[in-house]
Amino acid sequence: MTLGEVLGAGTALLKAASFPIPQEAQSEPAPALDAALLLASVLKTDRTGLILREAEPVSAGELQQYTRLLERRLQGECVAWILGYKEFWGLSFTVSPEVLVPRPDTETLVEAGLAVIDRLPATEPCTLLDLCTGSGAVAIALKHERPGIEVYASDISPAALAVAKGNGARLLPKPGMYTIESDLFHRITGRFHIITANPPYVPSAVIPTLALEVRREPRLSLDGGADGLDLIRRILVQAKAHLYPGGTLLMEADPGQMQAITELLRNHGYRPITRIPDLSGMPRVITAGFTGSDS
Repeated sequence: MTLGEVLGAGTALLKAASFPIPQEAQSEPAPALDAALLLASVLKTDRTGLILREAEPVSAGELQQYTRLLERRLQGECVAWILGYKEFWGLSFTVSPEVLVPRPDTETLVEAGLAVIDRLPATEPCTLLDLCTGSGAVAIALKHERPGIEVYASDISPAALAVAKGNGARLLPKPGMYTIESDLFHRITGRFHIITANPPYVPSAVIPTLALEVRREPRLSLDGGADGLDLIRRILVQAKAHLYPGGTLLMEADPGQMQAITELLRNHGYRPITRIPDLSGMPRVITAGFTGSDS
């Protein structure tokens, strides 16, 4: 079989699967993308290489490897875990079952963070804390884009933090980012100009209804309690003791939660509050200024 024929068969196989495959704002159907990424990994090439080599034959050994990867995908294992990496913000992040796979929509949090950094006075070094860092995607992307800032990344999971440390060591020049094992602010000291967070925000009852591959991700990274806002409430209350006056809190959440989060932030004295849309135009990130008042 030619490469093109193998790819077509793999795409058809995934397309016929009955389990839901998240699209995540992709520019092409997920089965075609997944099939191409898996085949490219077997042939040690990229997607451009697949196009250029479309008429070349695929060996029996390569076909066997590809079939095994397709079987793993059909069993509900996400492509990022199969490959061991996920592209985010143009960087290749190591991922594992210990961390949430970085989503394209989370790049909205990076964009919002960069905008806040760029508004700070250049004369004062920016300090940033990324809570619930997981793979370190947000913290590393921000440090990669603005090397002069001082970045701290924290997570309650030692296994997730190990993944973040590895990604930071590989993707950032020294000095990179500092990591802290902490349940939110429990072991955090000092204040920061910016605090970012992509906390668990899925309501507990919704988790069993998610796609199989999402349910396999760490529940610790998904479960936000009864209404999905348990950790968000804790963050916005506790962040005030760790933000400089004039600092900014940025959080990712579900678009349907934004009104409730806005009211919570207002009740705790945050101003101004801005909602930022994701790739599909839905509000995905909320930014809140801290005036310096604890009321």
